[in-house]
Amino acid sequence: MASERFTQLVDAHYASLYRFALSLARNSADAGDLVQQTFFIWATKGHGLREAAKAESWLFTTLYREFLRGRRRDSRATSIEDLPQQASELAAEEVDRVAKLDAATVMVALQSVDEIFRAPLTLFYLEDLSYQEIANALEVPIGTVMSRLSRGKAQLRAALAREETAGRAKVIEFNAARQRFAQ
Repeated sequence: MASERFTQLVDAHYASLYRFALSLARNSADAGDLVQQTFFIWATKGHGLREAAKAESWLFTTLYREFLRGRRRDSRATSIEDLPQQASELAAEEVDRVAKLDAATVMVALQSVDEIFRAPLTLFYLEDLSYQEIANALEVPIGTVMSRLSRGKAQLRAALAREETAGRAKVIEFNAARQRFAQ
């Protein structure tokens, strides 16, 4: 019975945990290891969770902690600091531009965002977690989550603009090469 519940838990949360781990680790092997370690920890300690409804939050928190622990172990410690909150948000025309981008472009741009901002952005946009759930998962105050989302959005906008400019340059190069070939 316990193994059946564990299998259901894995089936329900594996994909979202893997996406989160991939956004943090930036490669599939490390992301897979993070998810596997998270489920291993659940298998050994998860029975202590009193409210089954909090399993998802517990899993995200554990995965994030394991990621940070691995970073410290690799002597690339992550510094976590409170950032001032910015009030600016995406303008209406930027929303239209972002809606036209394909998922691969957005994921490439997301990988260029600083790690401290990438985690809340991923949890907010890809996993649809609330500010409070993100604060719980990352173990930071809700104001810090809001600040990191704001700063992360600014970095993501800049990265998307770079991706868009690079894409246009490639199209221009391709068209020029095609014209030379046609002559």
